[in-house]
Amino acid sequence: MFIRNYTPNDCKELADLFYKTVHTINASDYSKEQLDAWASGQVDLAIWNQSFLKHYTLVAVENDTIVGFGDIDKLGYLDRLFVHKDYQGKGVGSAICSRLEETVSGKVFTQASITAKGFFAKRGYAVVKEQQVERSGVWLTNFVMEKTIL
Repeated sequence: MFIRNYTPNDCKELADLFYKTVHTINASDYSKEQLDAWASGQVDLAIWNQSFLKHYTLVAVENDTIVGFGDIDKLGYLDRLFVHKDYQGKGVGSAICSRLEETVSGKVFTQASITAKGFFAKRGYAVVKEQQVERSGVWLTNFVMEKTIL
């Protein structure tokens, strides 16, 4: 596996990875209605591309397949971190997250799903608060979590 910077040509594949990961990996923690609201399969690729370009965005690749991605903004907000459903538990998320965290001094914060909460806790993130967020009229639970980078 190697990690490289995002390019606009990656956007469609990242959107597909996001959809498949949410609907597979998060299915044990969220209802079908919640999964459909969170990841409808109708991502606006132009908006996602702009966001990825504005943030520091990394893509993990193995055997010409994108196996994960993540992005962080200049303020330390870790926006997205998703690993291909077939590469869970193989260090992909940790490798991406470590590289993203290296770009920040001070606090890194994220909104972790129920599924991702344990991953972030193991990395030293603390829950600031549990919250309900609305997506397409459907409410989902997630956790604002933060970690201080020295």
